[in-house]
Amino acid sequence: MAYQWSFGFLWRYAPLFMSGVLVTLAYTVGTILLGLVVGLLVGLARLSKSRLVNAPLVGLIEAFRCTPLLVQIIWFYYALPVILGVQIPATVAATAVLSLYTGAFYAEIFRGGIVSIEAGQWDAARALGLRRRHVMRLVVLPQAVRRMVPPFMNQSIIQLKNTSLVSTIAVPDLLYQGTLITADTYRPLEVYTVVALIYFALLFPATRFVQAYEQRLASR
Repeated sequence: MAYQWSFGFLWRYAPLFMSGVLVTLAYTVGTILLGLVVGLLVGLARLSKSRLVNAPLVGLIEAFRCTPLLVQIIWFYYALPVILGVQIPATVAATAVLSLYTGAFYAEIFRGGIVSIEAGQWDAARALGLRRRHVMRLVVLPQAVRRMVPPFMNQSIIQLKNTSLVSTIAVPDLLYQGTLITADTYRPLEVYTVVALIYFALLFPATRFVQAYEQRLASR
């Protein structure tokens, strides 16, 4: 017997879907901003020639970049409280992990953008008598930012998808609300189809914007 699709009943769950979307967007924007702060600080520190500074930062970055985000969320929420002896709320664990995770990627984007500037630019600026901080602010960063923006934007889009993983620790994002609706209706196909369409509606315009921006940069 063919499955009988029906979406009409989902209208009464519209407030739950909307609540989930708002939580998803809040976590996306909030952790992107926190991740930018983490990434900027770590990325600039990575420019140091001291191994004592670089070694722990490289370890931190690779720990977050080379382990699955889902494992990190579960570890922070369940294992870290055992180690610290302090209960960590799901919202705090989710925010911390998402911020540090994306911050690790942003840090390498910052560092890579800065070191990609040709050595001649640094030498020419120093020859004009500029101090290092002025060279960075007036010469290097304006050129580096243009190279950083596309990967920043792409990583930020990925971050929106990453937020769906916080549902595993009962953070009431869009996917978690979909799980609750499924438990109430026993209609997972319709519910998760709508959840997927909502994610698509959020992500597709963002991806098109990034593609248009990259084409614009390439044409300059």
